[in-house]
Amino acid sequence: MPLHLHRATRTDRLVDGLGALLAEPLADPFAEEVVVVPAKGVERWVTQRLSHTLGTGPRGSDGICAGVRFLTPRSLVSLLLDRDRDDPWDPDRLVWPLLATIDASLDEPWCATLAQHLGHGRDGDDAELRRDRRWSVARRLAGLLSSYAVQRPSLVTDWREGRDTDGWGGDLPDDLAWQPELWRRLLERVPADPPDVRLARTVAALEAGGDGLDLPGRLSLFGHTRLPAGEVALLGALARRREVHLWLPQPSPRLWEALADVEGPVRRRADRSTERTGHPLLASLGRDTRELARTLAPLAPHDEPVPEPDEAPTTLLGLLQHDLRANHAPTPEERASRVHDPADRSLQVHACHGPARQVDVLREVLVGLLEDDPSLQPRDILVMCPDIETYAPLVSAGFGLAEAVEDTPGGGHPAHRLRVRLADRALSSTNPLLALAGRLVELAGGRVTASDVLDLASSPPCRLRFGLGDDDLDRVARWVGSAGIRWGLDAPHRAAFSMARFEHNTWRAGLDRVLLGVAMSEDDHRRVGRGLPLDDVGSSDIDLVGRLAELVDRLDTCVSALSTAEDAATWMSALADGVRSLGDVEPDDAWQLAQLDTELSRAAASAADGPGVRLRLADVRALLVSRLGGRPTRANFRTGTLTVCTMVPMRSVPHRVVCLVGLDDGVFPRSLAPDGDDVLARDPLTGERDVRSEDRQLLLDALLSATETLVVTYTGANEHSGASRPPAVPLGEVLDAADRTCAAPVRQQVLTHHPLQPHDARNLTPAGLLPHDPRPFSFDTAALGGARAAVAERVPPAPLLDGDLPAQPPGDVTLAELRSFFLHPVRSFLRQRLDVSTPLEPDEVGDAIPVSLDALQAWAVGDHLLREVLAGQDPVAVMTAEQLRGTLPPGVLGEQALRGVVEESQKLFERTADLRVGAPRTLDVDVDLGDGRRLTGTVTGVHGSKVLSLGYSRLRAKQRLGSWIDLLALSAAHPDEVFTAHAVGRERAGPRRALAGPLDHRAEEWLRRLVELRDLGLRRPLPLPVATSAAWAEAHARTLLGDDVSPEEQARKAWETDPHHPYGIQGEDADPYHRRAFGERADLSVLLDAGLGEHAWTLWEPLLTGGERVGPL
Repeated sequence: MPLHLHRATRTDRLVDGLGALLAEPLADPFAEEVVVVPAKGVERWVTQRLSHTLGTGPRGSDGICAGVRFLTPRSLVSLLLDRDRDDPWDPDRLVWPLLATIDASLDEPWCATLAQHLGHGRDGDDAELRRDRRWSVARRLAGLLSSYAVQRPSLVTDWREGRDTDGWGGDLPDDLAWQPELWRRLLERVPADPPDVRLARTVAALEAGGDGLDLPGRLSLFGHTRLPAGEVALLGALARRREVHLWLPQPSPRLWEALADVEGPVRRRADRSTERTGHPLLASLGRDTRELARTLAPLAPHDEPVPEPDEAPTTLLGLLQHDLRANHAPTPEERASRVHDPADRSLQVHACHGPARQVDVLREVLVGLLEDDPSLQPRDILVMCPDIETYAPLVSAGFGLAEAVEDTPGGGHPAHRLRVRLADRALSSTNPLLALAGRLVELAGGRVTASDVLDLASSPPCRLRFGLGDDDLDRVARWVGSAGIRWGLDAPHRAAFSMARFEHNTWRAGLDRVLLGVAMSEDDHRRVGRGLPLDDVGSSDIDLVGRLAELVDRLDTCVSALSTAEDAATWMSALADGVRSLGDVEPDDAWQLAQLDTELSRAAASAADGPGVRLRLADVRALLVSRLGGRPTRANFRTGTLTVCTMVPMRSVPHRVVCLVGLDDGVFPRSLAPDGDDVLARDPLTGERDVRSEDRQLLLDALLSATETLVVTYTGANEHSGASRPPAVPLGEVLDAADRTCAAPVRQQVLTHHPLQPHDARNLTPAGLLPHDPRPFSFDTAALGGARAAVAERVPPAPLLDGDLPAQPPGDVTLAELRSFFLHPVRSFLRQRLDVSTPLEPDEVGDAIPVSLDALQAWAVGDHLLREVLAGQDPVAVMTAEQLRGTLPPGVLGEQALRGVVEESQKLFERTADLRVGAPRTLDVDVDLGDGRRLTGTVTGVHGSKVLSLGYSRLRAKQRLGSWIDLLALSAAHPDEVFTAHAVGRERAGPRRALAGPLDHRAEEWLRRLVELRDLGLRRPLPLPVATSAAWAEAHARTLLGDDVSPEEQARKAWETDPHHPYGIQGEDADPYHRRAFGERADLSVLLDAGLGEHAWTLWEPLLTGGERVGPL
């Protein structure tokens, strides 16, 4: 009986015909109808549509789709060929015997090309990299061989029979001559008939009757746009004895009729079907459709076109679709009568600044469409994008957040109330445990850097397993940085990187420091073996330290197990153990564990056909990437919510609104480089798969499936530089066709160039972005607030306080508190009175072992050395501790860097020898402040009568001020002794000293004045930044001596940040505490109005008018 071909321009018309056919019962009332669909999303849509036809009652549209068995083309072929689910010729299984075949053949002359590609028999880094792609190459070749068997069965038949041809009567290129022999060697290892043999046997059995098949007397294929040669042969044989119906969407009935006389497949270069196209889009986008006519020609199907309603189009999209169906490009005379309405938004193209803005624009467009038409529902909208993994998190952030934003002012964006379902996601994107498995494989082959492990610890499964909160992770990150951890688990782990002799900066060395820090301090540089305690760890951190140590220990175990694994089963077992030891899930997410076990066990089971095949780490990485990619399911399609999916599953399913997101140049169509090993790609036949042609067909199908509106977004400008970018070439062709649809070009009305920011005024003013739209384009209330704030009059920020705080209850003051206050008065006020702590920006965790010390690192080492030696520590012990701290470069580099710092420190130390006569002593301070309070504390580093403050950096105001406060305290507490203070800094021209004292009886008065100033500074933010106040006071002192200098200008230099400073040094206006108290980048006038001059003179006047002398040492 003939093959029945039903074709229509839209699948909703096809499915109505399918429903009418299925309504006619089969002869066997218990037999199931069989419908073959190309994708799971189409299956769900067909099921829902058929329920409006099958089993309906008097009211209609209340039926049920039952007794229908849906198959995919793959499952139908498996059924016909009598192959089980674990077909040994499936590419995922074929890769294993193929690997064994390749391994056994690499030394043979015919395999020399493949052996060279895999680095066999060669040494060096390049050869090692080539060997790392062994599994990937085998998997790619397995896919190619399977493709040959499906798309050109005659090719593998010729090879099996010893004819090394291209399967179409041509010679095989010389550089591919190794493939036939590889196929023949592979046949010896696979214990099953090859695909071409099974195909020929099945076709013969079908032609003979095929009574043993579990198929009814009628079956239908629905929605296909391409059928490979092997499937066509099976359909032709099946139609000999059964009723077979093809329900094919065709963009143009007229083009199909024009191709009625074409014969079977030919070489693509000889195909002239484009000459029969009348519309340019059918020529550029519809190659798969044209070639399908050739593919089906040998079957001589009975053509039964579905009647098309003769509706006059009224919109630009309707006109474009009408021209496509008619296979006709309108003439100038025909276009003259088509006047485009500027308000017609049936075809919209939006040029945006990057993916994030595309999603912003998409939600504004969708909310606008839903508001304009109350009958439009989210289920009537389909969003497709070629790169679902890029856009999925952006879509999740822009839609469906009703519960999260219900308490925000205005209730958030209206799109937050739209529920969204994302389909076709990669398994590793939806299951964190599978993502963790991939991360462990990467760690096993990497250096295990500090940031790698911290990222691992931050993953949800690890956080749950080890009970790590945000504060815990921040604290761990600080420990990692302070302990000098960079990369490598331990010295043996570094052996693969030729650094086994250097254990510093490894996780083991750093963890030893953290663990020792729980039990002991770094005082006197005590150490255990090569471990130096970390001071930042206390006994209260013992639980967190234990969890961190356990995490790293388990990671070490996992990496060790993976490094010794060989076959697939061992790899997957070690991986499963590693994931379970490092990760956990909530009870409600137990399915993630089951899915993990299933996927890893399937990966191991797939290798059963290749026993003993050894896998490298790169092989396992490629295996997991292959298995954990996106898979089509029916779960998230047609659920009544807004559906977001890739371009393939739903492209021909009609929706009232179809949105295509991310049609960027270079992304769409997929820019896959031709596979040089693909025999079919060298000289393809019509009907054979071409990815770029497939993507173009997807765009054509999507264009025709939009019944009311088609929305397309692409990156039209770089989000960083603003540089213009063109649309994808197929999209440009659609715009060109739209320009030639009406009397005048419509690109200016169809294409909208969006501003960079959502709060741009054009988005929020009526007709600001779309001239013919009387309302604002955006519905974003937050963006509206931002836009209003941008144009509103700048209002100075409200002061931190309306007035002074009440004074604190009187109490004694310690010298440390006084010194700390004047080193940063605002910080002390915010912390002590308001309990506000502005955290410092966390230091970026470094992954690279330092090979030299920059100026800041050298200062830190030198300052630490000086402080420790001045405190009486053994210089050798101090230098040893510095080497164990992990701050120095490895080996000789570290010794050289330390030697340079030590030499500089030693010079400074020697130049101050006369200031350090006698053993250093510590003196107590106890001063009556006269109001019932006392100042108490201690001053260290007193040599005789000299108070020494020695710094590795330049002599700065903070060091001078701290030394001055110590001098005041000693002079007031010990009036019978005469003290001098010496603050010494390192300058290029030699050490520089600030000498203060000896002081007279006024020391106690000045000290009380400082305490009073502190009391005032604890009631309100005191405008006394140290460097700024010192600059103002020094300039003011010079004016008293007759110098022409402006205190304000000198203070401004210290306060304001110079954006053009060559070293990026910031002023005191960038200090986070100052920003909180005085405003973001406050002008110096704010501090002057608050009393900077008065307070600065109170603080610095005693030093600058005779108490201090600054000069070379």
